[in-house]
Amino acid sequence: MNICVIGLGSMGRRRIRLLKKVKPDSIIVGIDNNVKRVEAVRTEYKINCYSSIKDTNLQFDCAFVCTSPQSHALIIKECLNKNIHVFSEINLVSDLYDENIQLANEKEKILFLSSTFMYKQEMQFIDERVKQNPQPCVYQYHVGQYLPDWHPWDKLSDFFASHKNTNGCREYLAIELPWLQNVFGKIEKINIIKRKLTNLGLDFADMYLMQIEHENGNAGNFMVDVVSRQAVRHLEVVNENIYIRWDGTPDSLYEKDIRSGKFRQIQAGEYIHEKGYADFVNEYAYMKEIEEFFKVINGKKPVYGFEEDKETLRIIYNIEDADA
Repeated sequence: MNICVIGLGSMGRRRIRLLKKVKPDSIIVGIDNNVKRVEAVRTEYKINCYSSIKDTNLQFDCAFVCTSPQSHALIIKECLNKNIHVFSEINLVSDLYDENIQLANEKEKILFLSSTFMYKQEMQFIDERVKQNPQPCVYQYHVGQYLPDWHPWDKLSDFFASHKNTNGCREYLAIELPWLQNVFGKIEKINIIKRKLTNLGLDFADMYLMQIEHENGNAGNFMVDVVSRQAVRHLEVVNENIYIRWDGTPDSLYEKDIRSGKFRQIQAGEYIHEKGYADFVNEYAYMKEIEEFFKVINGKKPVYGFEEDKETLRIIYNIEDADA
């Protein structure tokens, strides 16, 4: 199998690392118009890299689109027109969604969207506990990290998460809302407080505090920010029969045994961590969704896709447009 990874930033490199584990016999090629990135990836991963997909003589079976989100739409369209299956990182904007969905159907190619948290075993455990319990749950969830600490190796103004249309709070929402709705149910109502708390000169709100009501009776307080000087991901899920606590890593998932009153640690899968990232960045789930992509190519129904993401983005736009 011939695979190209388009975009050789941190996410593209992650996909290359994991593809070498998932598909060790495949030919993997890197594509990026940044000469320094091309040279660095060629040296580190021992793969051929080019500035454009047109520079190669290979016919690719699939492509991983790992560029900045605002550039995804046209790259996806180009790949589909070349009869290539596409794995896309989260998009944050809905440009060409309908057109690319239709094109994928016409070409009979898979258009797969990353939804990493749907593959986390922590989320799968919480999902099972919530859905096997007949009573509604409430949750408190906080996700945040100071924006300059996300990619300290990049100039902030060059980083897509500092731009209004692809900002860091929107990225958090796009990552978290799919699994939150999968576990707790479709969102029915959101009350929103938003603020600008930093002096970074951002042209978007850097903190959202949301009170969410789900259509099945579950409810939660959800806060996202790019303000917190400590990277944080903290979740508590509560009802009369459930208390679950999670701090973002596989070894931080705990459930209270109601009868004994004691906490027990839940073993939630393998932990694959890359140096330089926050402790809660576990590459295991990224690997599982790559495996899922190839299963979908072979006929499996995807757990989350562009159609579902259109609704997620609609909710995000409404959150951003809400008065506060």
